[in-house]
Amino acid sequence: MTTQRPLRADAERSVRAILEAAERVLSRDPAASMEQIAEAAGVARATVHRRFTTRQALLDAMATDVVRQLDALIDEARPETAPPLVALHRITAGVLRVKLAWPFAMAWSMDPTSPLAEGQARIATRCDALLLRAQADGHLPPNTDLPWTRRVYYALLGEAAHTPTDIPDPDTLATLVLNTLLHGVGPRT
Repeated sequence: MTTQRPLRADAERSVRAILEAAERVLSRDPAASMEQIAEAAGVARATVHRRFTTRQALLDAMATDVVRQLDALIDEARPETAPPLVALHRITAGVLRVKLAWPFAMAWSMDPTSPLAEGQARIATRCDALLLRAQADGHLPPNTDLPWTRRVYYALLGEAAHTPTDIPDPDTLATLVLNTLLHGVGPRT
């Protein structure tokens, strides 16, 4: 078994710069070249190719980084132990921050045919468990279809992140998403 050595600090900065530049460039032009990405990152084209031998390898690295970010923010929200609505709000605001900062990579990483299906399944399982806790605490009716609720939640997240709005703050958007998910858009009774 071969173990990959961690990157030196300067190499890690290069990789980070390339990933961030790729997000900016590919968000504007999904057909952009590796050379355009290198230029935006302020590195030589050879540096990009040394770190990512193919365009696909770069796309996969972007998606892997986004899933890592999502896993970390879910962990930080403590969905297994924090009050369900607190955890759900923290996760929602965090996901919106990632979606707003990494729209291209988010779309790529959440494609069901992407190589990150395992990460997607893990995130969905954790979301289902949190929704089940919210249901057990009375925030959702007992007969709620939780897989459907998760799909609606994901759709609301997508709309919040991709629809121009006058609400730029992810925490405020998270409140709007969760109020819509939990209470709908009709009058409260």
